[in-house]
Amino acid sequence: MGRPLIGVSTYWEAQASWGVWELPAALLAAGYPRLVQSAGGLAAMLPPDDPSYAPSVVARLDGLVISGGPDVDPGRYGAARDERTGPPAVERDAWELALIRAALACGKPLLGICRGMQLLNVALGGTLTQHIEGHVKDIGVFGQHAVTPVPGTRYSELVPEVSDVPTYHHQAVDRLGRGLFASAHTADGTVEAIELQGLTWVLGVQWHPEMGEDTRVMNGLIRAAGGTN
Repeated sequence: MGRPLIGVSTYWEAQASWGVWELPAALLAAGYPRLVQSAGGLAAMLPPDDPSYAPSVVARLDGLVISGGPDVDPGRYGAARDERTGPPAVERDAWELALIRAALACGKPLLGICRGMQLLNVALGGTLTQHIEGHVKDIGVFGQHAVTPVPGTRYSELVPEVSDVPTYHHQAVDRLGRGLFASAHTADGTVEAIELQGLTWVLGVQWHPEMGEDTRVMNGLIRAAGGTN
């Protein structure tokens, strides 16, 4: 079979610089497409668009990755804004929630990374804790901590041992959404991975696999999307 086509959600940035240019841009950290490629997939960038287009976009893909990024608008899960929560990314919230719901509706393999895991939880009626300590090393600097898998889960089949992962987040899953369960934790009890009950391959991880060398989580998505990895 050919390499599966994996859509990866993408930033809109009002100003970005490269070469002689300083222009608005659709941006995605290179680690995301490189991770998709190293696991045997083809990466397609999905910048924010009209949410009504999400079902037709997802229908053309073999799998979907919702990438990391800014804090989810607390209004999306019925909470007041904490003073430490970042400004809302209105277009991106709407687009990525529509992509997630489209993937869930048609049973498309889905991986949520950091913000993507949080949005998956919110899409299914869950809530978030708006601030936790100890999961950011410094501003703009990824930290690392150990993640322990829950035995018998999809994640534990991919990564059966306790492993160190790259981390950069100050929010986390609070109440789990419908049909979701935790499949990994840190030592402080933070939910680090979530899965959807049933046969559909749906996994969220709170860390950033695109910043590390371990491709096993992405390998799982590629296999579910029809690849041979």
